[in-house]
Amino acid sequence: MANGKKARVLIVEDDVSERGGLAELLTAWGYDTDTAGDGEDALSKLPAFEPHVVISDLRMPKMTGMELLRRLRDEAPGTALIMLTGQGTVEEAVEATKLGAFNFIEKPIDAKRLQVELRNCLERHESARQLEIAHRRLRDAGVLGRLLGHSKPMQAVMALIEQVAPSSASVLITGESGTGKELAARTLHALSPRKQNPFVAVNCAAIPESLMESEIFGHEKGAFTGATERRLGCFELADTGTLLLDEIGEMPMATQAKLLRVLEDSRVRRLGSKQEISVDVRVLAATNKVPEDAVAKGQLRNDLYFRLNVVQIDMPPLRDHLEDLGELVSGILEDLRRKHGRSVQSVDEEVLEMFRHHSWPGNVRELRNTLERGVVVSADTVLRRKDVSAEFGRRVATADDGLRLRPGLTVEQAERRLILETLAFANNNKTRAAGMLGISLKTLHNKVKDYESQPQS
Repeated sequence: MANGKKARVLIVEDDVSERGGLAELLTAWGYDTDTAGDGEDALSKLPAFEPHVVISDLRMPKMTGMELLRRLRDEAPGTALIMLTGQGTVEEAVEATKLGAFNFIEKPIDAKRLQVELRNCLERHESARQLEIAHRRLRDAGVLGRLLGHSKPMQAVMALIEQVAPSSASVLITGESGTGKELAARTLHALSPRKQNPFVAVNCAAIPESLMESEIFGHEKGAFTGATERRLGCFELADTGTLLLDEIGEMPMATQAKLLRVLEDSRVRRLGSKQEISVDVRVLAATNKVPEDAVAKGQLRNDLYFRLNVVQIDMPPLRDHLEDLGELVSGILEDLRRKHGRSVQSVDEEVLEMFRHHSWPGNVRELRNTLERGVVVSADTVLRRKDVSAEFGRRVATADDGLRLRPGLTVEQAERRLILETLAFANNNKTRAAGMLGISLKTLHNKVKDYESQPQS
């Protein structure tokens, strides 16, 4: 090990003689060893021994090596595992490597092979440790993945992401539209053991209700009219990786019930199929609603909410961490320069001061859109006031400057006036208006459609 201490190896084997022989061999090689007779015994020894590597038999009583691997991913995600397997269990051992085991070794054990695998495993462990140190240094510098910010709210978000990323626990990401919920989800994936595997993001608000189940679970050819070929659902596409269900509150309740069953059983059935398929997917969910309110209004199943909300990450609105504006502007400009091939390097102090006094109802997404417009029209290396849209900075009408709400209006009537005036302010740009109102684009479309079908009160 890099610090000069012995590497710690926990040997999990139900055969007493094999367990003792392995411990003696590894001790002779210079490792600090401990032993356990089964998976449950191994888990009880984790807190005190803190092994760098676990060498486990696949077939054991009480708890199999596969079950131990799953528990290690949640309870000790930084611990590597090498699986030992007898004849006839190689297929299961290969499955174990897909679930995160470093490798598997067939019995009878070749001592030289074991020594090489252990050395390689510990080298990877040390690389991962150094990477974790680098991530922490970056976070201290206000960077984690593509998330930026020195402010207390953003540092709290980054610390929580670092803490939960290595596990396979479900995470519910909340926050207003445009706060970076998908960015947080991608960072969770990038810092997880699944980072080399698929990341699939699905916006539930953008999928028609009639196609929702097909998109999520897949379908067989002929399952319904128009199903001309087999289609894999998001769970199968994300197998061994991470699935983000964005705007989970927009998913129909019937689909939520089926989703809950998949989360509990890790098995999915395509529409039109009688066969269930095992999947290994870490599920992240995001919503711009207050989850408790969505449950109370019947938009989110209570049991699904608790199943998804193992850990909750709240993305702060931009107005609550304006001290990060400088870093955000610099990071976004760098990205936009590459995207558009422009030369804008910085923002004029006048523009930055104007940004500091803006309420940012559309949050970081609005900031990016504002900067992108400026980068596209600017011919200079500095973004100036003339490059920013003339509409920027105008407030949405309030009761003090145009939106008059007379006593006696119902909540529905007041909501209608607010939505329609916000649309007018946004020049009928529904995406921008939805961001300003803090609702999903699908919700806005549905409300406007309702208004068009009803006479104005």
